Amino acid sequence: MGHDGSVPEGDTVWLAGRRLHQALAGEVLVRGELRVPRYAEVDLSGRTVGEVRSRGKHLLTRLEGGLTLHTHFRMDGSWHLYRRGERWRGGPAWQVRALLETADWQAVGYRLPVVDLVPTVREHSVVGHLGPDLLGPDWDDAEATRRLAADPERPVGLALLDQRVLAGLGNLYRTELCFLRGATPFTPVGQVVDLDAWAPLAHRLLLANRERAEQVTTGRRGRASRHWVFERSVCLRCGGPVGTALQGDPPQQRLTYWCPTCQRGPAPPSRPVRDLLGVRPIGRTRRRP
Repeated sequence: MGHDGSVPEGDTVWLAGRRLHQALAGEVLVRGELRVPRYAEVDLSGRTVGEVRSRGKHLLTRLEGGLTLHTHFRMDGSWHLYRRGERWRGGPAWQVRALLETADWQAVGYRLPVVDLVPTVREHSVVGHLGPDLLGPDWDDAEATRRLAADPERPVGLALLDQRVLAGLGNLYRTELCFLRGATPFTPVGQVVDLDAWAPLAHRLLLANRERAEQVTTGRRGRASRHWVFERSVCLRCGGPVGTALQGDPPQQRLTYWCPTCQRGPAPPSRPVRDLLGVRPIGRTRRRP
C-alpha cells in the first residue's frame, strides 16, 4: 500500500483504507503503538478495530472505546500490511510511526507526518474542513460545483487542489481534468465553460481507478499511455509539446502540465522541468515521452 513519494490522490488513500479495513476490522489489537512523542505512552492493545475509512486524503481508523486514529500520508507516508512473521520492507524501523497488530496481520505506518488520536465523536476537528469527498458516500455534485464556483477569479487549477472544495483531488487528476475539459489550469474559474461538468467528471475518474494501483485517465492501461499530459513531454492526443510551469505560492507550488494546442486559456511561458526542479515543487516530477 505504499506509494511513489508523491502526494497521493484520493483513490490511493481509499484503496489503502479498504485494504486496512479488510485486514483489521473486527479484530482485536494484540499490539498497538504510536511512535510519535505525543503518544509515546499510549497502548492500544486490547481494543477492537471497528472500521477503517478514508475521508479525502485522510485515513480514519475507528477503535473500540470511542477513539479514532487519524493519519495522513502527505509526501512520504504510507501504510504497509504484512502477515505476522513476514519481513517488513517499508524502510528502517526508526521510520515507523504507527503499528497495529492483530493475530494475523501487522499494519505498519511508515513516515506518517500526521498521527492523531481523537475521540470518534470529534472527528470533525481533523476532517470537518474538507469539501465533498469524491469517493465518499455523501458525494454531492451540486455542492462540489458550488464550492468550485465560489471564487471566480481563482485559477481553476488551484481551486481543484483545494481540499475544502473537493476532497481527494491531487496534482495528477487536476492536471488531467483540465486537459479533458479543454482549459489550462491557469484559467480563472469564472471563465471556465460548462463548470458544472467538472466535478462529476472528477468523481467518475476516481471511481474508475479506486480498485487498482494504476491511475488511468485515457482508457489505456499501458504505462506510456495512461495520461494525456501529466508527466509527459508530448501530448498523447496531438503529439505537440507539453507546457510545464509552477502554479501556486511557495511553499505549495505544484509542477503543472498542459497542452498549448488542446487546451485554451491563459498560461505562463513554459519552462523545462529541469529548470523547475530546483524550487522543490510539491508533486511528482517524472517525465514520460
